[in-house]
Amino acid sequence: MNILITGSNGFAGINLKEYLQGKYKLFTPSHKDLNLLDEVEVDKFFKKNKIDVVIHTAVVGGSRKEEAEESALGQNLRMFFNIVRNKKYFKKMIHCGSGAEYDKRFPIVKVKEEDFDKRVPVDEYGYGKYICSKYIEDTEDIVCLRIFALFGKGEDYRYRFISNAMCRNIYGLPITMNQDVYFDYIYINDFVRIVEYFIKNKPKHKFYNVGTGKRVNLKTIANRINEMADKKSKILIKKRGLNKEYSCNNKRLIGELKDFRFTGFNDYMKELYSWYKENKKNINKKVL
Repeated sequence: MNILITGSNGFAGINLKEYLQGKYKLFTPSHKDLNLLDEVEVDKFFKKNKIDVVIHTAVVGGSRKEEAEESALGQNLRMFFNIVRNKKYFKKMIHCGSGAEYDKRFPIVKVKEEDFDKRVPVDEYGYGKYICSKYIEDTEDIVCLRIFALFGKGEDYRYRFISNAMCRNIYGLPITMNQDVYFDYIYINDFVRIVEYFIKNKPKHKFYNVGTGKRVNLKTIANRINEMADKKSKILIKKRGLNKEYSCNNKRLIGELKDFRFTGFNDYMKELYSWYKENKKNINKKVL
């Protein structure tokens, strides 16, 4: 089976490439090799290469690193539609959607897939993902995985809380947060297994919330890091109270995967913390 992974140099793409290599023939072009914003280049790629499954992870925006990125909406839509207009050249597409499609102006609490379109997101990132989902509603052979708080090795530790907190602790720095908040975190090692399920199987639905169905707040994560660490970090919270929750109902996903088991909180915290300790030399303390 031939699989194209877009955004293969990004966080999700790198981990998917690592997990799937050897199992499938992977096409993992860089932006230089395939500019998804150029419809001519994309057309030529699909005409030249036999692709069975497209895993679309390429994205602009969606993180603090890129929060000021201009025209994220236009770029994300152009990439998506440059791919789907070549749909006759591949059999299936796995599209990485986002919980932001439910509109992050408001708390998103144990949200269900049926809650989609009750509100229209106003931020460019969420609105772009929303438009893609509206297209997918009327299209066959595209499944949208609405990812919540994806984390793990290889993410941008400058901005992503769990990795940033672990790196700061390893360097003896305080763990900081603007405000405590509950997230539904999904571990990258679980996410890649979920994606492989959809590579192998025909989905019963077009949309799935991808989260554990369990929420955890940032202060609990910080305390767990201190429990594992040789030295405790001071925990600094700038604002009192809780920020807007970001969690999902994942019953549809679990109903489909059936025997799937998520990595437990203590297990993934220990595993990721150990990984950062082993790779300490690659952590730039100045950017923490």
